Amino acid sequence: MSSSKKWIIAAIAALSVGGASVLSSTAQAAELSYMLNGQNTTISTYEDWNTAHTSVTLTIKPKLTGKYTLNQPDLAPGIKFGIGSSLAHIPGDPDDIFYTTADRGPNGEVDVNGTTRRTFPLPNYTPTIYKIQLVQGQIKVLETIPLKINGKDPVTGSNLITGLPNLKSRDEVPYDKAAANVISYDPYGLDVEGLAYNPKDDTFWISDEYGPYLVQVKRDGTLLQRLAPKGISSELNTPELPLKDVLPAAYLTRRQNRGAEAVGITPDGKWLFMAMQSPLRNPDKNVDNSRALRILKLDLATLQPVAEYAYMAEDAKQFKDLKQSDIVISDLNVINENTLLIDERDKNAGDKAQLKRIYQIDLSKATNILGQYDDTAKAGKTLEQLSIAELDKAGIVPPSKRTILDVVELKYPNEKIEGITLVNGHTLVIVNDNDFGVDRPDSKENGTDLWTFELPYVLK
Repeated sequence: MSSSKKWIIAAIAALSVGGASVLSSTAQAAELSYMLNGQNTTISTYEDWNTAHTSVTLTIKPKLTGKYTLNQPDLAPGIKFGIGSSLAHIPGDPDDIFYTTADRGPNGEVDVNGTTRRTFPLPNYTPTIYKIQLVQGQIKVLETIPLKINGKDPVTGSNLITGLPNLKSRDEVPYDKAAANVISYDPYGLDVEGLAYNPKDDTFWISDEYGPYLVQVKRDGTLLQRLAPKGISSELNTPELPLKDVLPAAYLTRRQNRGAEAVGITPDGKWLFMAMQSPLRNPDKNVDNSRALRILKLDLATLQPVAEYAYMAEDAKQFKDLKQSDIVISDLNVINENTLLIDERDKNAGDKAQLKRIYQIDLSKATNILGQYDDTAKAGKTLEQLSIAELDKAGIVPPSKRTILDVVELKYPNEKIEGITLVNGHTLVIVNDNDFGVDRPDSKENGTDLWTFELPYVLK
């Protein structure tokens, strides 16, 4: 058999099974032409090359099947209704039913005498889970599930929580709308960024940027318990919301507003995965341009971490005028114990966007680095300080990646794809976080877009 025929057979095989890229990948679009039953056929694919260009993975592009927009009354003048910081489909539900959240509520940044202040124009905003349905191009809100505690929140005076920061000692200082007065901290406040469903006990898990935390939630919105990094303040452990400090202490070095961005659970309810949005500031902000983003795996039976992986974000050098620190993870979806979908994006929108991709990653051959590079004892540097060459020399194998979806070529209009989910293994759904329209308060549109795609294969 000729080498060209062998390459074509291997390439076609990769269309369905995928392949591996190592420390870096360069994803490109490609057209694969071949003869089928005497007819010339062309398939549009994504190409993922490894660093040395010694192997290539070809993946057939999915088909865009639906676009849906949100049409809800504004929360207040100049403040849009918000969803889209997460997305989850519960197996067994109808294919058009999903759950989503917004984050901590409307907030902004105001410069006061050269200092940036974080403002909260609606300080009593309640983070909420929304049950939604896709109907004739519209996102319909079917049910509103506000988050609450079994007790009294000190800010609201009721059982409803807020999205305000928790601790004066480590979180941003919350100001009122005018950026003139400091307002209350809320020990129960959540900045909700990820949502996952556990079929074993019929509960949700939320990933939160403040701690970062993982929070278990009943279907009625009642917070059950909070998982925190070791060393978090004990004042957050209350009868109303028990705290377990089981996450690695290194996670306390998270960059503000770049915390636990994503959470997912295996279909059997055994394993939970959490991904950080950006590199930890471990040991300090000088590592903000590290490409190593941490993915943590926990055993849901014991609530203990069992593995951690160094996910390699795309190299900003392959794009134009893009900072490495502006490439982030925004959500994940768990297919099985070794297979995840990762939402990786840049900080740009519309024509300026260069990176808006969903990757399938394989953990089966990735190195478990749990507890090994949180300090400098093992390698003289933390994970975030290690260069690509040093990671390779240390034998740290990151998860392999292949492109499942690239929406830049589809002129996706929004910056923040923050919710992804999969229905029946072959329908991929994405939604953006509109940030309550704070950057475009005069717009007549809500700014929330949900798109659906049909994969030409089944992920399971």
